[in-house]
Amino acid sequence: MEALEAAKVVQAVLEDKLGEDIKVLDLQGLSNIADCFVIASGKNVNHLRAMADEVEQKLFKEGMRLHHSEGYSTGTWILLDFGNLLVHLFNKEERDFYGLDHVWGDAADVK
Repeated sequence: MEALEAAKVVQAVLEDKLGEDIKVLDLQGLSNIADCFVIASGKNVNHLRAMADEVEQKLFKEGMRLHHSEGYSTGTWILLDFGNLLVHLFNKEERDFYGLDHVWGDAADVK
């Protein structure tokens, strides 16, 4: 599954889980870190963990394996690394502080 296709799956999962301010950024040609970022916010630690769990389960069913994750225990910024797709799940304060939406402002926002 291509990164952009997987990102659309993640976007749908996050919408179902009532994720907030979901953005899919196409980084192809801008970065060698990943082809795509999905960035979303959650209401609290439990909400962020539920979104992370559902994303991992859905992509596993689609044949994608989680390479690495960070932040699950603290639940303020959860990073899910699927290789060419990185999923960033933030609480509002962390998202505002780190401003990934602005750092990667040159990336196309995929609708």
